[in-house]
Amino acid sequence: MEYRIEHDSMGEIKVPADKKWGAQTQRSTQNFRIGSDHMPIDFIHGYAILKKSVAKVCVELGTLSSVKAEAIAHAADEIVEGKWDDQFPLVIYQTGSGTQTNMNVNEVIAHIGNEYLEAKGSEERLHPNDDVNKSQSSNDSFPTAMHIATSIAVERNLVPALEQIKATLKAKSEEFMNLIKIGRTHLQDATPLTLGQEISGWLYMIEASEKMIKEAALNMRELAIGGTAVGTGLNTPDGFDEKVVAEISKETGLDFVPSPNKFHALTSHDQITTTHGALKALAADLMKIANDVRWLASGPRSGFGEISIPENEPGSSIMPGKVNPTQCEAVTMVAVQVMGNDTTIGFAASQGNFELNVFKPVILHNFMQSVELLADVVRSFDEHCLAGITANEDKLEHFLNNSLMLVTALNPYIGYENAAKIAKLAHKEGLTLKEGALKSGLLTEEQFDEWVVPSKMIKF
Repeated sequence: MEYRIEHDSMGEIKVPADKKWGAQTQRSTQNFRIGSDHMPIDFIHGYAILKKSVAKVCVELGTLSSVKAEAIAHAADEIVEGKWDDQFPLVIYQTGSGTQTNMNVNEVIAHIGNEYLEAKGSEERLHPNDDVNKSQSSNDSFPTAMHIATSIAVERNLVPALEQIKATLKAKSEEFMNLIKIGRTHLQDATPLTLGQEISGWLYMIEASEKMIKEAALNMRELAIGGTAVGTGLNTPDGFDEKVVAEISKETGLDFVPSPNKFHALTSHDQITTTHGALKALAADLMKIANDVRWLASGPRSGFGEISIPENEPGSSIMPGKVNPTQCEAVTMVAVQVMGNDTTIGFAASQGNFELNVFKPVILHNFMQSVELLADVVRSFDEHCLAGITANEDKLEHFLNNSLMLVTALNPYIGYENAAKIAKLAHKEGLTLKEGALKSGLLTEEQFDEWVVPSKMIKF
């Protein structure tokens, strides 16, 4: 392998000749060989947006030449386009402020920018610290990039997935709104409802979770940039934070604002923690929906079998013809991962000692993973399971007609205790509810037929 010599304040170091990064990135690859989880590339893209925005503002404020700013913008744009994704090799488990990743971004932008300047015949050259990192610290730029990336991930990845699944659940709810079935509470028979009503509950879970996520995510629109090392804004010109945030808003199309208290923005991650709490609530709802689906589709002959779900792949390596609710299982595994991520984020966010939280990379990693997993599994669940649900009307009718809980309709006429006597009698002697009612002598056949009508037990 061919190398070139790069240097930083620690001295010289060999860097593979085909890499765009510099000395500090190389040191990190050698010093932190920990695990296989790398910085999310969408976060790197968010960081590049920040660097471009800062460069443009620095020209306006007279602290950076327009030539250098043009080179930084050129490099940043190519990074956002994904051209240089392979130049960001650093793992999550590095310094807790993310300094090595900040320098990875600075070094790659400087290298690409200098190639751009050289090709244009300019004698100016970018320095990763003095130019690309101008008026910044890792301590304010990293959390700023965190909020940019997490906001974009929620807005552009998760929310569209939720819109997709909502449309499917709405259609299924309407399709099955008149199919009466028995309800179940405590895993026991309960009073009737329609399959459409049951699914409408799933729909509202998604709607409510989406609303909570959107509301919580607005808190992540506050950006730490301008706080530099400890929140005082050392080495930033007046108006720097407002102007940079305005540029970031233009670049992303999202409305960001400067954090009103930079000391908070560097040492606290309560905004991300709160938003992830809403993601956990979504995971909990998805777990419930997936469990309902696989219970209702259980069988095909020895379970509930009230609905059928698509048969996507063989379900067993030994039992021929077996088909399993694999999409539901994927949903539930994602749900438990997100719940675990929430525990990690909550604990990491509690460790903001003095002026800086130094668990930023692991907070970022877990949040971005949760958004990616939730968005992907929602789409998969929707497309490969929910959209293909069909109702088994014979099973719905069978369970409905054999349920003893229809006796609840008799409460207003014969009282709770007498109705309970009928249900217990029917259950003990293996009778239908009607047979038990007539045997009890508490009402006539005509009264039973008039009072126990499942369709009258449902309010739409």
